[in-house]
Parts: sequence; structure tokens; C-alpha cells
Amino acid sequence: MSQIKRNEFLIKPFLKRNNFRASYQIIITIIPIISLWLIVYQLINSTFLSLTKVFLLIPIVFLLTLLSSRTFSLMHDCGHNSLFQERRLNNFFGFFLGVLNGIPQKPWSNDHAFHHRNNGNWEIYKGPIDVLSLEDYNCLSKREQLFYKLSRNWVMLFPGGFFYLILKPRLGLILIIFNLTKSILKETFIKIKKRKFSKLLNIKSRVKPPFSDYGDNFWELFDLIANNIIVIPLWIFMCKWLGAVFFLTFYSIISTFSAAILICVFFVQHNYEQSYASNTENWDIVNGAIHGSSNLNIPNWLNWFLADISFHSIHHLSERIPNYNLRACHEANINLLHQSKVLNLTDFPNCFKYIIWDSKNEKLIPIK
Repeated sequence: MSQIKRNEFLIKPFLKRNNFRASYQIIITIIPIISLWLIVYQLINSTFLSLTKVFLLIPIVFLLTLLSSRTFSLMHDCGHNSLFQERRLNNFFGFFLGVLNGIPQKPWSNDHAFHHRNNGNWEIYKGPIDVLSLEDYNCLSKREQLFYKLSRNWVMLFPGGFFYLILKPRLGLILIIFNLTKSILKETFIKIKKRKFSKLLNIKSRVKPPFSDYGDNFWELFDLIANNIIVIPLWIFMCKWLGAVFFLTFYSIISTFSAAILICVFFVQHNYEQSYASNTENWDIVNGAIHGSSNLNIPNWLNWFLADISFHSIHHLSERIPNYNLRACHEANINLLHQSKVLNLTDFPNCFKYIIWDSKNEKLIPIK
């Protein structure tokens, strides 16, 4: 593996952000989403036979799923402060796009930034599925090993996607309220018992729920609460507008498949044969970007829905490159990217074998 230095890449010309292009990307994503939901309303209130409605809804589910993936990808750019020129615009639209996806943007972006700072260092960052080292896996019982293999199977993308977008942000809020209430009651009882009445209002509580990416600081908590305050009433409105059973079913299908696509893409871009999988001592951030991030050879129409995140090596080399400049930057540096892994859609299933980190040989391996 040859060592390439970051200053050998042509990056600076592609860092320029453009508010007009960013706004255009938002508009051509949101308008189709609104239009499709209006079509859904007209369709379910039409006189068509039920079976006909189902067949007409299938392409709409397909399009809304892909558009949901695109809104998430644009939210991802806002988190990197790379979509708009001003941070305040990235923060505003990042929050807005997070509401559309039902996920708090600030906690997600902070967690994702940790991934960028440590990509390729498998001693610190275990990937999207918490990959075990070979030593830790061998210490598991046979039942635990079987559960590990099953829980990392590609089929789990679908229940995992449902949990990721639908349940997790809501459970995070519930647990915060529970932990805060429990802490307040406990501390209040102790102070009353010790007759420290003057300190009853002086309560400092740790309210972080047991999720790595929620509640690390005030702004993460604020984002989580604000997201739920808007998302839950929106769901209630949509239930009244379209009918509770229909909306919850329809929306859950879209969110589940959209999250499954995003998790799958994120997984195969870092878990594959010969992926850079260093320990902390030997880790290098440029190698993590070039050799620890695959680039996807996928159709242009699919690239559009993923906001060109398929050009992933150059994205990891500099996350401040706007998605609308990624392809051009990738092509300008193609001579330095010849060692980067390129995956076709047909290569994706094979990537799900690489769920063990061999720390001694510093590589990802399949389970024998």
C-alpha cells in the first residue's frame, strides 16, 4: 500500500459552496415529495378498485423511498457544513431535512463526524454495525456467535432501518424524560430527607439515554426534543388526513426501505475485502480515506438520489466538498485514486461477509 499525501490531491478549487445550487437541490427534492403525497391523497380517495390502488401506489412508494434517501443525503451535507455557504443555513436546513426524515440532525451529524475522524481505525471506530474483533468473537458462546452472525445479516437492514428512523428518536426522548424525572425525584427526596430545602431547585442531572448519538450536550438534547415536538404532531396530522392505518403503514414502509438503502450503502463503503482496517498505532487518516472507503459504480439516476456520495474516497479526504462538486473532484484526482476500491451493485452481497476485524493482521475477514 503506497503512501499518498493529502497535499498531492487537488482539493481547494472544489471546496467552494454555492447557495443557489444548494437551494435548487432542496427545491427539486421537496416539491416532488409534496406532489407525490398529494397524489397519494387523491388516489386513496378515488373510486378505483383496491387492487388497482395498490398497483398505482407501488411506483409512488419507490419514488418516495428514493427521495427520502436524497433528503437524508442532503441533511448529511448540512451536517458537514458543506451544502450552503453559511453555517446558519446549513443548521436550519439540516434541522428541516431531519424533520422530514424523523431523525434529529445534530446528534446524527456529531456521531457521523466521529466516524470521519477515525475512519479506518477499527480499534476505535467499529463501523455502522459494531464489528467485533476476532478475539472478542472467539470469546463468545456458540449461541452468542450465532446471534452475532444473524444480527449482522443483510436481511436485518429492514428491521434495523425501521428502528433507526421510526423508533430510535422517539425512544431517545422517552428515556430522557424518564431519566430526568427519576433523577429529579431521587435528588429531591435526598435533599428533603437531609432538610436541604434551599437546594431543591439546584438539580444537576445527567439525562443522556443509552444511545451513543443522543444527549451528549445541550444542543443535541435540544435538537432531539425539537425534532420530536414537530415530527409527532406532523404524524398525527397525516393520520387524520390520510387515515391512521394507511399513513402509518405507508410511511413505515418508505422509511424502512429508505433507511435500509442508506445503511447498506454506508456499510459497503467501509466493509469489504481488503478494506483498510488498521489499529490506532499504525493508523493514517489519508489511508483511511483512500483505502478504507470504497467508491460505487452505480447508475447516474441512483447517484442523484444519493447526492453523489458514491464518490466516497474523496468525500472522506475532505468532507467540506459539496456534493455537487464531488464528481468533478473525484475525476480531477482519478490518477491518485487508482488504488481505491470500486464496487458494482453485484459486489454488495459479498461485503456483508466482512464482519470480523482481525486485529493482528489488520484486516476485515469473514466468519469461517
